[in-house]
This record gives sequence, structure tokens and C-alpha cells, in this order.
Amino acid sequence: NTKRVIQYFASIAAVGGGAKKDSSKGTLEDQIIQANPALEAFGNAKTLRNDNSSRFGKFIRIHFGPSGKLSSADIETYLLEKSRVTFQLKAERDYHIFYQILSNQKPELLDLLLITNNPYDYSYISQGEVTVTSIN
Repeated sequence: NTKRVIQYFASIAAVGGGAKKDSSKGTLEDQIIQANPALEAFGNAKTLRNDNSSRFGKFIRIHFGPSGKLSSADIETYLLEKSRVTFQLKAERDYHIFYQILSNQKPELLDLLLITNNPYDYSYISQGEVTVTSIN
């Protein structure tokens, strides 16, 4: 589990002085872990076997300073399943981000994008299931 590995590195680094904490941003460890839901929204989708299946790869590079503490990190994504954007099987669905945008949690976003909150108005995201209980 990526989260556990990052926590392990952060705890080891803390022995060498700890990761700097900016009160407005949290620790570097927190920032890396909090990036995951955004990555999953854009890169995960419902498949036949998994409601939250990752349809991309991610490579997290963690950098340590000379003292051994975490100094920075970067995340690279690769191999996004692009065909899913335009086609899904009946029991599957498109990437979560599309349904999250249409969920009306941010009505101003729908107004800004000039879209409705009805997924059936958009053929690319209504070919399969439009709701997933464990995700929505």
C-alpha cells in the first residue's frame, strides 16, 4: 500500500530531523497522501471486478535531503486507459471525475462549464452504469 510506504519513509526521516511542516499545507507526507484522491478521481473507474479500479500507473519519487529528512516529491502518471473515455461495457463506467463534476456538489462549476447534472445527457459517460454505491 503506497500510503503505508510513504508513512514509513516519513517516520524514518523524522528520526533525522523530521519533515518541515507548513501550517497551511501540512507535512510533505500529508501533501503526497492527499494528492491520491485527486489522482484517483481522474484515473480510476468502475470495472466488472472493482468499483474503484486504477486505470493508470503512478510512480512516486521521494527525495531526501543530506540530513535524511524528506525534502520533496514528485508523482508521474503513465499508461492511462484512454479508450475508457469514449467506451465502457454495460456493467462498467467512465472515470469517476465525470460523475463527480455532475453530482451538483459545486453548482457553480456546472454553470461555468455550461453543462447539466444529468449524466444521460452525455453519451460518453452513460453507456454503462452511472452510479456506483461504494463510490458516490
